[in-house]
Amino acid sequence: VAHPPLGSDFSLNGVTQAPETWRPAAVLVPLVRRAGGTTVLLTQRTDDMPSHAGQIAFPGGRQQAEDADAVATALRETEEEVGLARSFVEVIGPVDLYRTGTGYEITPIVGLVTPGFTTRADPREVADVFEVPLAHFLDERNHRIDSRVWQGRERRYYAMPYGERYIWGATAGMLKNLHFVLTAGE
Repeated sequence: VAHPPLGSDFSLNGVTQAPETWRPAAVLVPLVRRAGGTTVLLTQRTDDMPSHAGQIAFPGGRQQAEDADAVATALRETEEEVGLARSFVEVIGPVDLYRTGTGYEITPIVGLVTPGFTTRADPREVADVFEVPLAHFLDERNHRIDSRVWQGRERRYYAMPYGERYIWGATAGMLKNLHFVLTAGE
């Protein structure tokens, strides 16, 4: 059963204390056109990051003053974090905003990536760059709801493990939203 798009990390947990102001951020949801099928390019953050260490994420980050909009943020951050040149990305547009428990309001920008690109992970932020078949995320059998204690309370979240990769939290929530859009809520 499809569910409408999630607006935030709070969607599975009821109302909790939300920040008064949200920090704008954007991520690129890079869909790579491969001969064997479309894949999603993801990163694994380094283990020594101050927040979200070791987690799997889309390339992206905070909006800077010089960024004209969320698209500019997503493309700049992607180039900085993984070395993916903008010339390989055809921007399709945004998916629903996603608010995190850490105070970010993230605009996911879907982009089609043309093969032939190279990646160069920024070793300060990114431990690995890898691809997962889009079909994995479109198959609801791979969607789970897990939980753990966060800030003294049990918190439920989406998870979409892929082999040894544990994709969860905001990234899985945004993938759940993408699933909803691509399957038209079927």
